Amino acid sequence: MSKKEILKRYVLFSIGLLLNSFGVSFITKANLGTSPISSIPYTFSLAFKPTLGMFTLYMSILLIIIQIMLLRKSFSRQYLLQIPVSLAFSWFIDLTMKVLSFMEPDKYYMKVLSLVVGCIILGVGVYMEMAADVVMLPGEAFVKAVSVTFHKDFGKTKVIFDSSITIIAGVIGFLIFHKLAGVREGTIVAALFVGMIARFLKRKLSFVENLLSGNVIEDKKVVAAELR
Repeated sequence: MSKKEILKRYVLFSIGLLLNSFGVSFITKANLGTSPISSIPYTFSLAFKPTLGMFTLYMSILLIIIQIMLLRKSFSRQYLLQIPVSLAFSWFIDLTMKVLSFMEPDKYYMKVLSLVVGCIILGVGVYMEMAADVVMLPGEAFVKAVSVTFHKDFGKTKVIFDSSITIIAGVIGFLIFHKLAGVREGTIVAALFVGMIARFLKRKLSFVENLLSGNVIEDKKVVAAELR
């Protein structure tokens, strides 16, 4: 992989990371719950002083530590890039939450509209991170570590992970507030549609990955050769 390609991939990843945080904040500000991966940090942020971004960082560090315990010698140095990525992601979340501080939808249809917009933004961000293919966020890296260690399907493990942390967030909400807090219908919608949007974009925008790798140029050369 050339330096130019690496640079393009990290630029795309950085934009995707920012969109990811913006999507999470947009969904959260819809006040219908938040995305599954953010449900535990968000529930804690409702009860304690640290921000959503800070609690996201704490959870990310915990997931990285568990990855190290699971993978041991198989934990590559490259996986340590999750640490600066987690710091950036957490900072981006707090930044975008401040940017969206004006958002206080009161009518239900406005909340639903904000939720849908947030899911689309998050889906685009997830796609860009997938297309960049350089670093995984701790949530996805944790799922990968579990699936590799226990020889389980990544997709099924991801569903179990998202469901588990959503349930845990619900339990935390009941323990602290004696009701659901941070987990609502929006959490389920985000869990269902964000992945669908990212996969749809991956199918329709495959040329983006070709541009990153330079395959478009090679494809043109092949076509030109065939026309001679």
